Amino acid sequence: MPSPDHLGGRLVELGRSLRRHGVSVGTSEVTDAAAVARVLGLEDRERLRAGTAAAMMRRSADRALFDQLFDIHFPAAIGGRTGEPDDPEPTDVVGARERARAIREELVDALARGDDEELERLSSRALGELGRLSNESTTGGWSAHQAIERLAPQTAIAAALQRARDAGDVPGGAGEGSGGSGSGAGGASGGGSSWRPEQLSDRFDRDEIRGRVGAFRRRVETEAARRNAEVRGRDRISRYGVRDPLERKDFLLTGTTEVAELQAAIGPLSRKLAAKLAARQRRHARGTIDIRRTLRSAMSTGGVPVRPAYKRRHRSRADIVLLCDMSGSVAGFSRFTMLLLQSLAGVFRRVRFIGFVNTCDDITELVRGAQFGEDISERVSREAQMTRWHGSSDYGAAFEDAIDHHLDAIGPRSTVLILGDARTNGTDPRLEALRILTRQAKHAAWLNPEPARMWDTGDSVAGRYAEVVDMHEVRNIDQLRHFVSRLPVT
Repeated sequence: MPSPDHLGGRLVELGRSLRRHGVSVGTSEVTDAAAVARVLGLEDRERLRAGTAAAMMRRSADRALFDQLFDIHFPAAIGGRTGEPDDPEPTDVVGARERARAIREELVDALARGDDEELERLSSRALGELGRLSNESTTGGWSAHQAIERLAPQTAIAAALQRARDAGDVPGGAGEGSGGSGSGAGGASGGGSSWRPEQLSDRFDRDEIRGRVGAFRRRVETEAARRNAEVRGRDRISRYGVRDPLERKDFLLTGTTEVAELQAAIGPLSRKLAAKLAARQRRHARGTIDIRRTLRSAMSTGGVPVRPAYKRRHRSRADIVLLCDMSGSVAGFSRFTMLLLQSLAGVFRRVRFIGFVNTCDDITELVRGAQFGEDISERVSREAQMTRWHGSSDYGAAFEDAIDHHLDAIGPRSTVLILGDARTNGTDPRLEALRILTRQAKHAAWLNPEPARMWDTGDSVAGRYAEVVDMHEVRNIDQLRHFVSRLPVT
């Protein structure tokens, strides 16, 4: 822990790191955090963490990011932990396997007992013995991924659950008659290892052990960040060694492990988008004021037109058409695109999905026929015809093909959304084709997953397309939420 003399500097660095990752932290928040820290003192690190988080954070969604940066700027220890032997030198595969087996045995016992102090000690030991990098070019760094991969803590869940039952720490253990209901126990009395049917409580117990394993993995990652910060500097680790919240993580960088979180975030936004477009349709269908009917209804209120009457128009459902770049250069964005398409398919009845690389194909039925969250990228690439002659994206050719084969999908009440990075690989952008598509629709917008500063660099023609259709930078969940909230209803 830093001394009081260095407390202010550490808090300023923490605030700077938070701003670098998109969290709004100003001078007043840093000043409040300093005042909180002087009142709480430095003896209890977790109390200091909670106090500074309350002073500096405005959104609970940023707390996970704050905790990572707090552990870097206010580490639990310097160097090796007190009372622990020095880290052994890296060893070969066989030696690492023996070390992992010994640590895993202790991990099973700690997980069964729920001993947080022992789990903390084992996380430090696991990183020191299994995560040290042997390459001299790494300047003696540590890898949490290497330590976790060698240790494989998830394999300890079943053994820890059985050991907890044997000790009677969870329902169904030896202390509570693990043989089942008393009758039909097969003569095995009190033996924790005897078979019994799985009970509902077993699932809760297993989930609890699984949660302890997840917390152990995070401890290993925290320990790696602490040690690497000593070797490579706090600024560098806080800049590159911290996971951004999913809401601010670029779609282009998302992986398959984050699909579930993306699903949870995209679903509500799709419903809000549907509500916005439906409200726009209702206002458009209402029409202008009918003077005759308004004056007639005003007779009941003494001639005051309290409730204007509108000319009736034919009401129609919200109609949406999505043109989606499915090329390999935006693979991460395509993953987001698929989730967005599946979510919109559940809230819109009149919706068309048209995918393209350098030619277009209607993928509506493929999207509607899949389970929400199911990865259908390979199926789409296999069954849909979105390339011709080559596999590189060509927006101009795709727009021309959309006019030739899919223009009937766009009507005077349609909202057209184009999803892509506007990189044409040096081909003709064919702006006139885009104009025809957007003129055919009532509203049109372009969602670009690249930062605006990268538009018009290299083979990007985003600026030229932006002259035809409104282009929005939408590269993460926060920006998608902003786009939906700013979408006009009129």
